[in-house]
Amino acid sequence: MKTFACGDVIPGCSGDISASDEDGIFAWAAAHAAEVHGITEVTPELLAAIRAKIVTV
Repeated sequence: MKTFACGDVIPGCSGDISASDEDGIFAWAAAHAAEVHGITEVTPELLAAIRAKIVTV
């Protein structure tokens, strides 16, 4: 199981997700970024920042 807290990348955000793998985290993060933060382009830098903050539980 993997977890990710958006606030670890975007300070002040309380969004978080648990998924079975990184693909689930990235799918949620892309939808969340667009819907909540207005970020429609997921850049390689953003992917790297997300990947660095994913925790295996």
